[in-house]
Amino acid sequence: MSAALVKELRERTGLGLLECKKALASVGGDVEKAIEELRKSSGMKAAKKAGRTAADGVVAVRVADDCSFGVLVEVNSETDFVARDDSFLAFVDKVVNAAFETKQSDTAALMAGELESVREALVQKIGENIGVRRIELIDTDSGVIGAYVHSNNRIAVLVKLKGGDQDLAKDVAMHVAAVNPQVVSAADMPEDLVAKEKEIFMAQAQESGKPADIIEKMIGGRIKKFLAENSLTEQAFVKDPDVTVGKLVANAGAEIESFVRFEVGEGIEVEKVDFADEVAAQLKG
Repeated sequence: MSAALVKELRERTGLGLLECKKALASVGGDVEKAIEELRKSSGMKAAKKAGRTAADGVVAVRVADDCSFGVLVEVNSETDFVARDDSFLAFVDKVVNAAFETKQSDTAALMAGELESVREALVQKIGENIGVRRIELIDTDSGVIGAYVHSNNRIAVLVKLKGGDQDLAKDVAMHVAAVNPQVVSAADMPEDLVAKEKEIFMAQAQESGKPADIIEKMIGGRIKKFLAENSLTEQAFVKDPDVTVGKLVANAGAEIESFVRFEVGEGIEVEKVDFADEVAAQLKG
């Protein structure tokens, strides 16, 4: 079977490579007949759903017993109802365990084998688009990896400490989940982002009509506040607001090296569809 025919069928149906190959083989390589057969066997169910946005779902983590590395994954569904389905959650377990066992952070590579077949079967069973969106792996040889998952499985964090212990790393991860800092320290804040904030503050301050030297001081103060509010080490620790996270970690003789925070659906644009329009479109189709 030519690769071009398989590619065309995959693009037109959204189905997996093996399923497309089998469909084409059964009809002698005729793409149109293959599509007809897939529709008859309900194989097109997954393809029809493939264009719909999967912006719900869950996040999951797994950390090694010796705290030397951890993986964080996001698996999406279309609705919260499916995100609580036992079959969906079992698939999420398969994904995070596979990423953990292989130390694989490339989503396409991880899903290239058996997991993709499991995903397709689940889409057929549940009737929603399901996808593994992203995987992150963090390891260390000089400290610990800690994790925290919010109770609704929609926010999860991995934290890498130099020194310290798992309990401290978990506390920091919990703080990151709750407060959502942008960087570890002020020095890590991207220069273009600081420049953008300064530009905004400049425009706001100029409207005050104050002298240029006063405006400069106002902007300096606002930038300092912006950096403190968005830098993990400068933030007041959620469990003890009298101490910053940086001080908490330093008191334990440790240092925060990095963190990763996943929140389900962040950055995904969900198309707003009017229910009446959607029904009308389906009737017209």
